[in-house]
Amino acid sequence: MKFEYFNDTGREIDIHPATREHGTECDMSPIKHLEVRTFYLPDGTYPWVKMWDYGEGRGLSILVSPREENE
Repeated sequence: MKFEYFNDTGREIDIHPATREHGTECDMSPIKHLEVRTFYLPDGTYPWVKMWDYGEGRGLSILVSPREENE
């Protein structure tokens, strides 16, 4: 499955390392403001998304993890 995320936060977003560890393929570089990032998940899954805000100067982080369709 392909999942696209559009960054309209006004800040860069780091991608949590567990995104790749959980089986999602993507460019792991930070997502710049107004950039669209494509995440590729294994077949038969959907994206579960979590974002953390560590505050100004510390940044944002996003996790995109595949979940089984029957969960």
